[in-house]
Amino acid sequence: MKHYTITVNGTPYNVTVEETAAGAAPAAPVAAPAPKAAPAAAPKTAPAAAGSVAVNAPMPGTILDVKANPGAAVKAGDVLVILEAMKMENEIVAPQDGTVAAVNVKKGDSVNSGDVLVSLN
Repeated sequence: MKHYTITVNGTPYNVTVEETAAGAAPAAPVAAPAPKAAPAAAPKTAPAAAGSVAVNAPMPGTILDVKANPGAAVKAGDVLVILEAMKMENEIVAPQDGTVAAVNVKKGDSVNSGDVLVSLN
């Protein structure tokens, strides 16, 4: 048996996974809420004048390059920021067409998962 803590919508759950032989009936699933931990530091938020669509960091890392400029029109899939995490370059792209309202990071910044990188209108 293996024990994991899985977080769903901000709520951590302790989960036990049992490996069974092929064709064997699995045991009843067990999922209990994990004890509440101290709240983590709040992610950086966009300024009050930011756009309605926030583009968040999917993982912690370092900003290698910022391709977006405030006021620029972007299409869904356009690269906004390049984030280096675990020695890999990750292109953070626009989720939809729009105009860049604010860029909240600069080259060399360290970001946490969930931090707002860019906001779009």
